[in-house]
Amino acid sequence: MAYVATLISNPSAPALTREAIHEARAVLPHAQEPVVLEHDVAVDIHFAPTLGANAHAIADAVRAALKGAPIDVVVQLEAGRRKRLLVADMDSTMILQECIDELADMAGLKLHVAAITERAMRGEIEFESALRERVALLRGLSANVVGEVLRDRIRLTPGGVELVSTMRANGAYAALVSGGFTLFTSTIAEQIGFDEHRANTLLVEGGELVGAVAEPILGRDAKVAALVELRDRLHLAPSETLAVGDGANDLAMLAEAGLGVAFHAKPQVAAAAHARIDHGDLTALLYMQGYTREEIRSA
Repeated sequence: MAYVATLISNPSAPALTREAIHEARAVLPHAQEPVVLEHDVAVDIHFAPTLGANAHAIADAVRAALKGAPIDVVVQLEAGRRKRLLVADMDSTMILQECIDELADMAGLKLHVAAITERAMRGEIEFESALRERVALLRGLSANVVGEVLRDRIRLTPGGVELVSTMRANGAYAALVSGGFTLFTSTIAEQIGFDEHRANTLLVEGGELVGAVAEPILGRDAKVAALVELRDRLHLAPSETLAVGDGANDLAMLAEAGLGVAFHAKPQVAAAAHARIDHGDLTALLYMQGYTREEIRSA
């Protein structure tokens, strides 16, 4: 079966040299000439692995050959690379921040809440109970601060608009599925261009946060259920789906997808996912599908 290794660097700091490509080809069996997706940023190298070869092991071998260069390596079957469903996490994935941590900062509790967030994202504590604990600390905070946080603190992850725009232009459906809050996903989904969004509902009364979320909480199980529901609704095969996230509550969703991508993720998540992006921006998810720079849309 034909495989492809995609080497990807961050477009803001191109690092894909001829030497790096040469070192990668040297460890790939029957490697063909590289196909340039974007000069100095991304290439495909098609190859024919030995019987029983493991994509993870091959990717690790290529990373070792690159000797720590800031280049991501994705190894997969050549067939069926372009996906028709994207399901994406929001916090620390499609945006650079954790929304609940920024809300907590407005209440003077960021360090405490961020520590709980970090433990939850690493899988050290259960997501649902950690969310209830953190939200309870926000009791009495004005709901108006959400608009301030969105305006002053939240920044989109580079490449996200291009990722969603390009996939949708090529017939894919895009859903933002977050363990965060609809007060944020509604705005972020619109800014990036998602078809739909799903998240938890922060309860508000008298213009203030009441310190609770509507039940049931959208967590690990709900994320994978959303992917399956969307896949079935769109009549897609599992192989036609792509999911991306960074935390432990994304693991089941990433495993269920045809291609699950750990994006600048916690170690446990990066080790378990089909593919990992440690250096690139979100356009890396387009390059791994074989899109060239000329095919990528900005909006």
